[in-house]
Amino acid sequence: MTYRAPINDMLLALNHGAGLSAAVKGGHYGDFDADMTAAILEEAGRFATDVLAPLNREGDKAGIKLNDGKVTTAPGWPDAYRRWTEAGWNAVSGSEEWGGQGLPLVINAACTEIWSASNIAFGLCPLLTASAIEALEAHGSEELKKIYLAKLVSGEWTGTMQLTEPQAGSDVGALRSKAERAADGSYRLSGTKIFITYGEHDMTDNIVHFVLARLPDAPAGTKGISLFLVPKFMVNADGSLGARNDIYASGVEHKLGMHASPTCTMTMGDKGGAIGYLIGEENRGMLCMFTMMNQARLGVGLEGVGIADRAYQQALAFSHERRQGKAVGSKDASDPIFVHPDVKRMLMQMRALTAAARTICYATAVAIDVSQRATDAKVREAAAARAALLTPIAKAFSTDIGNEVTSLGVQIHGGMGFIEETGAAQHYRDARITSIYEGTNGIQSIDLVTRKLAAQGGAAVWALMDELTKIVEQIERSNDPAFGTTGAKLRDALGSLDRASRWLLERVTSAPNDALAGATPYLRLFGSTLGGCMLAKEALATPTDGQNQYDGQRYATLARFFAENITVQAGGLERMVIDSADAVNGADAVLVT
Repeated sequence: MTYRAPINDMLLALNHGAGLSAAVKGGHYGDFDADMTAAILEEAGRFATDVLAPLNREGDKAGIKLNDGKVTTAPGWPDAYRRWTEAGWNAVSGSEEWGGQGLPLVINAACTEIWSASNIAFGLCPLLTASAIEALEAHGSEELKKIYLAKLVSGEWTGTMQLTEPQAGSDVGALRSKAERAADGSYRLSGTKIFITYGEHDMTDNIVHFVLARLPDAPAGTKGISLFLVPKFMVNADGSLGARNDIYASGVEHKLGMHASPTCTMTMGDKGGAIGYLIGEENRGMLCMFTMMNQARLGVGLEGVGIADRAYQQALAFSHERRQGKAVGSKDASDPIFVHPDVKRMLMQMRALTAAARTICYATAVAIDVSQRATDAKVREAAAARAALLTPIAKAFSTDIGNEVTSLGVQIHGGMGFIEETGAAQHYRDARITSIYEGTNGIQSIDLVTRKLAAQGGAAVWALMDELTKIVEQIERSNDPAFGTTGAKLRDALGSLDRASRWLLERVTSAPNDALAGATPYLRLFGSTLGGCMLAKEALATPTDGQNQYDGQRYATLARFFAENITVQAGGLERMVIDSADAVNGADAVLVT
């Protein structure tokens, strides 16, 4: 089946769950016309359905090819990318100064979900370019901006992030790539990077690599890392492309999924050194890198949402087509599997988890927008703290959801899901990497507990929980039977989140290993509580009286399902956080080889 962007679900999540409408009314978006949002998403959805989705399966089958340092992408890929950039999609949230449309990040976030749902391997390329743009805008010299930013914003050139090395993995401080100062103020880089997404391809005539490397006199560890811009082709004074730089794809990875996305081993220095230009200051590359990483982490979270929604749509269609077994009391020879309660449960779980992850990601984007656009400094500061808190949850919770939902999609297909012809297996394979990308989900959990929760004594957490408590109070006051026990379940979950947060705040300094042992269940507890409250907030905005553009009963049922089937697990997650540290930290006695 093809993909259709769930526009109504997305608009509800944007405007009510994530708070875009309130932020616009609060004046934080300047003269942004919120009425444009639906039109933009409708057009993005059409492009995704007509151009990107048909290439998804074919790209997975064809894969990519490396020959003499050049990567050839799947048939149709370069043409689709050309059409995508010509339509202006790469420039949605780009600065108007550099030819972008200047739209809010949250609008581009919704589009990112659409690209990821229709063709996740394709959507990876512009996701990384967006991160490169952010780093260059924030930390690059005016000269570099003039040469590269307009090309990157338009999508005429693409960007990469080159961090990982064979011996380093997520431990960036252990990298060995070298940078030597040159007399002309540039640098010469040498070394090898692995797992570089779109490090080489044939969709654009230049690629702008952002590479972490170490200077000869640099301090050890992360304090001695610098960030460099390294173009595939040098750029002449008139803007034309010049000589080939000394950076090449020396290999491509053979992966579980994402077959149409080239993941490259990149080699620098075989011909004297790749010419690079410093971004920011020497030995301050980690600061620049995190500018790139935070944008990318939200983007990867949206990948999780997109692939989950694609898997849900396919599973739902299959459940109406596949006939097997008989419903209770049915006189037919067989019924569509959709009628069976357990299949309904799985489909509802897929939809509810996807909806919650979507709103969490959109809320993160709104917070980032407000932190950059609001005129009041205190509002910007509060929004920045909210964005910092939500980013690891958006990345980890949403990509965990992507894995769970695509797995359920295979289950609903039964044996047909385990073979490649239906496409359900591809979604499952493609989703798996997202919980590893841009800092594994365990790293996100550690970040949440040790940095985001601990910041200012948990101030950002308590502020968010106050807002969530008000949502629960609204649910309880509504007395709407459509919500069932939603209010009670969400209130219990908030209690669990509060107690677990306070326990971790105390342990993170007094017994850090105890806090680290509970970090992952804590993030899940946070995500499932936050997601449940956000879905309830959306349902409250959709009255069940039929006088609304949305089907209110549908969203109330969705919020109720999430609260009574997913958020209800909060108590167990709280006990995992508080009670399991000894068993985790004492595991050395068991984990022996």
